Amino acid sequence: MDVIVVGGGTIGAWCAYFLRRAGATVALLEARTLGKGASSRAAGMVRAQGGTPAAVQLGMWSQEFYLAQPSDLGIDSGFTQTGYYMPCFTAADVDAAHERIAMQRECGLEAVWVEPDDVDSANPTLAPGLTLGASYYAGDGWIDPPRNVLAYTAALLTSGVTVMERTAFSGLRRQGDRLIGVETTAGPLPCDHVVLTGGPGLAAVGEAAGGRIWSGGVRHQVVVTAAHPELAPERVPMMFDVGSGIYWRPEEGGLLWGMSNPNEHPGEAVEFDLAYFTTMRDRMAELVPVTAGLGLRRTWAATIDYTPDHLPIIGPLLRAGEPVAGVTVASAGGHGMMWGPAVSRAAADVVLGGRSDVVDVGGLGLDRFDSRGHSRLAPDPIALPFPELTHL
Repeated sequence: MDVIVVGGGTIGAWCAYFLRRAGATVALLEARTLGKGASSRAAGMVRAQGGTPAAVQLGMWSQEFYLAQPSDLGIDSGFTQTGYYMPCFTAADVDAAHERIAMQRECGLEAVWVEPDDVDSANPTLAPGLTLGASYYAGDGWIDPPRNVLAYTAALLTSGVTVMERTAFSGLRRQGDRLIGVETTAGPLPCDHVVLTGGPGLAAVGEAAGGRIWSGGVRHQVVVTAAHPELAPERVPMMFDVGSGIYWRPEEGGLLWGMSNPNEHPGEAVEFDLAYFTTMRDRMAELVPVTAGLGLRRTWAATIDYTPDHLPIIGPLLRAGEPVAGVTVASAGGHGMMWGPAVSRAAADVVLGGRSDVVDVGGLGLDRFDSRGHSRLAPDPIALPFPELTHL
């Protein structure tokens, strides 16, 4: 086998597909079943309005991939483009938005500034007069996470990737400094290269391989309200209140909105935290008054991954500060739907040729973190409020 990919979520699956499409023989290991983790429980938000050039490039590439799926695969991930507003509530928000728009436009993204009255008219469910304007990109939207799992499952099987479900990775097999395979619960498997993914479990995967990966997992919660005439899809573009960490979009005639608690200790968590939801529901009612008192159709929680600087990891595994030959790490840093295809393609490119045209991976490796996990890169400011570095 040329390459073994560890992890059957969005990153691992699409990476395996890209590798196979490039001609490599590929096996995919998944400890449970494909999409069993956060990939099938996400909210599906897909925006290119990132806060750094790398984030913008990854978002743009992923959107182009989703749009091309019907012709390339004969199936798609349900990408729906409705546009995405990032509202501003303070003068500092406005200044940051204008700087961000200028950067995004330099990257080729046609983001624009929208004046307050125009924000209100385009968002009739938003409480009027709240914002000082917003940044906006018409090409942003969302995918259907379960359909995305179906799409990558079909892509894996039809492209000839060997899928090994219920098979856990337990370590590397080496001969001197050379990688010769992996250890699994199904026995040893030979290979020339390994790609380590794993979402919120990636740190444990790295430990099994003998390295430290600066990635954590934390609870993320999503609700879908009951249907209401005022929440018809044409009345509800996507929005993200970055300050409170609440995003929302239309779903099933109601409103889907999600949140993360920055004060929660990281770790595996899939139970719904009613107390935190109750606190954030008050902010949601301020923003979209129709939600006050509106019943809930669905609620769920999932453990999602994050990195200290909210940016992806694409590069070699490190052991004692040195690259481990033949072992590549791929993490979307909590943005699996948004950046997943691009991160997966970039990781596949690194395995095959050491570089990628998707994004400059030179600064996205584990070597950007010091021994305490501090990154030399400025964090992406457009991100959910994950726990602080010291919690990792």
